[in-house]
Amino acid sequence: MSTLEPVLARHPFFKDLEPQYLQLLVGCAGNVVFKPGETIAAHNEEADRFYLIREGKVAVGFHSPERGAITIQTLTQGDILGWDWLLPPYRWHLDARAVETTRAIGLDGRCLRQKCAADHHLGYEFLMRFTPVVVQQLEATRFQLLDVFRAPGSGN
Repeated sequence: MSTLEPVLARHPFFKDLEPQYLQLLVGCAGNVVFKPGETIAAHNEEADRFYLIREGKVAVGFHSPERGAITIQTLTQGDILGWDWLLPPYRWHLDARAVETTRAIGLDGRCLRQKCAADHHLGYEFLMRFTPVVVQQLEATRFQLLDVFRAPGSGN
């Protein structure tokens, strides 16, 4: 019987992760498919998983009453969606929807938090791997907000 371990091992996010941790993660992982337009995450809903994007496109952003949906980042193959499961209050900070058919590996946040609590080295690995993901999302948000709130007619 085939497992997701080789798929996890090939994903850039898990590069050089110790094999025993990959084996632990398989128990928290499953294949998911999202149809175009399908909501993957909604602001302030419970964040109970994250996704390794295998193929497709996901728009990450927020809704503005004045401007509607604002995309701050588009994720594709090799990207990660969702760090919100890692830190309390475990709520999505942004919205995410599939732009096209998207195949991913979904990892259960509760399952992972239990494994990280039981093995602090694994917890540290996740923290170090997710920190750049959070920073990248903050930078993308900052650049998008600069564009959204630029003075009309400023040309910059």
